[in-house]
Parts: sequence; structure tokens; C-alpha cells
Amino acid sequence: MFSADDTPAPRRILLVSGLSGAGKSSILRILEDLDHEVIDNPPLGMLDDIVARAERPVAIGVDSRTRGFDATAVLDAVARLRVNPHLRVELIYATADENVLLRRYTATRRRHPLALHGNVTEGIEAETALTAPLRAAADLVIDTTDMPPPELRRFVESRFSPWEGGGSEGLTVALMSFAYPSGLPREADLVLDARFLRNPHYVPELAPKTGLDADVAAYVMADSDYAPFLDQIHAMLQLVLPRFVQEGKKYATIAIGCSGGRHRSVTIVEALAARLAAPDGMGAYKGAGQWPIMIMHRELARQGLTSWRWARKPVEGFKPDMPQVPAS
Repeated sequence: MFSADDTPAPRRILLVSGLSGAGKSSILRILEDLDHEVIDNPPLGMLDDIVARAERPVAIGVDSRTRGFDATAVLDAVARLRVNPHLRVELIYATADENVLLRRYTATRRRHPLALHGNVTEGIEAETALTAPLRAAADLVIDTTDMPPPELRRFVESRFSPWEGGGSEGLTVALMSFAYPSGLPREADLVLDARFLRNPHYVPELAPKTGLDADVAAYVMADSDYAPFLDQIHAMLQLVLPRFVQEGKKYATIAIGCSGGRHRSVTIVEALAARLAAPDGMGAYKGAGQWPIMIMHRELARQGLTSWRWARKPVEGFKPDMPQVPAS
């Protein structure tokens, strides 16, 4: 299924964009620590020349401050660079909730680049509209709303560190549990609702625990609809994820929610990760058996109980074959 060869891996080219105050500069600093050549806000007309001259992986910051900024021009540049088979071009978009951005600007007393009259809210709204096409086309959306700097570093390193295998080819799958009252994960590609399953919250001895505890997981799994639900999610992902690869996606975030994000969704994410990480977890699709799989329990992370972790780490030095998807 996999074979190492002497063909050099495509050189990674990252275009990092997003909302001012959402952490783009922090992401670029982390990438610089990961041995990327970092250039922040060069004129758009210089992108091709920068890439042509670079000898290492490159991370280029592009946002509303960039001279000649235009979302369509950025997307045209991405499409143009992707024609080169020796490059692996990815567009990253950093975002955060408006209230969080306002708080960050208040704390730093910095001026928003699009707040011409000092109104930060208007600047955020203008920039959101201006960069909306980039967010829609992004390979990876990083929402830093509830992501402190150490967690952001861990996240970026897990995706892009050459030493952790973050430079491997193929699809990286992130499985996330969350609580609906806290809002939908904005980076999610697919969202599934587990609130119809019976809730351990109403069992006094289980309420303070989480789906990481065996007795909570057993309670959730005893629901007669749990197994069919998990089976159908698994079957859907076996169909959808290989098609994501065909469409050029490099990251897929699957979010499963419940009322508190502590019991049912956590149980399902853990079980689903175990299934997908199994050698035959993606069925007969070639190459999918080595796709990296990440787990995050959003509400537990906010409470300091857990963080990102690998269900299956990237395999360095190997390239999966493209999945063989039946013709439509």
C-alpha cells in the first residue's frame, strides 16, 4: 500500500491569512521555528518570485495590510502556484469571535488596519467581508477564540512540524467533541448531533465524570441507538473522506456535539477515532490507512482537562496512494 521512493517531497508553500488580531503573526512565528522561511505581507506581485527563489518550506503572510490586497488576486496566485507539481500549496485562515478580537485590541491598544475612524467593530466587519473568499477557500481554518498561545503552538506544530511528520502527504482528520450551547466549531467540515442519546448528566454518579471514563462510555454505549449511529457515521466517513482528498482537501474536521460536550460526544469521538485508526478503518481505500487522525474535546480542553492528541500519528517518509473512488 505504501512504498518509500527517492522522489523529493513537494516543497510546502503556506499562505497565511485571516482576521487582524486572530493570531496570524503568532502562527507565522511558530512556522519560522519549524524551519519555514517566513515573509509577512510582501506585495502580491512578488509571490511567484519569492516562491521561485526559496530553498526551504515557505510561509507567507497575506492580509488586508498587504499592498495591493485583493482576495481574488490571492486565490489566483494560489491556483497558479498549485500548477507546479513540485509545490504543495496550502491556504491557512486565522479567525476568532468578534468579541474576542475586540477584547484583544482593547488589551493591546493597537489600531485596527481597517478602522479608519477608530471604530474597531467597523474594522473587523470590513475585514471579515474583505477576506470572506479566502476563508471559504482555505485548506485549514484556525479558530483561536478559545486557544491560548501554548495550545496554538501545539496545534500548529502537530500540523506542520517536519519532525512530527506534519509534512506528510494525504488527509489529516480531526475529530472534535463540543457543546451546542457554546456554539458550533467554525472550522468543522461536518457536524453531527448526539443529543438524542440518553444523557449521563442525569445520573448523579456519572454527571461529574466525562466520556473518557469507562463507566460513562459504557452508559452511553448501552443506548440501543448508539451502535447504529456510530456505524452510520463510520460508513459516511468511509464514503466522504476519500472524496475530500479528490477535491484537494488536506484537512477534515468532524465535529460531534451534545448538550455539555462532556459525555455523549466525547464517547462517540473516542470510539470513532479507534475505528478510523484501525488498519482497515477506511475500508478498501488505498492510502487511507496512514492518514493522521487527531482528537480534540473542545469543552474538556477549555476546562484544562485534556488537549489535542493523536489517535494515529503521521508516518514520516511515506506517501499514501490516492484513494480509488468509483466513478460517479
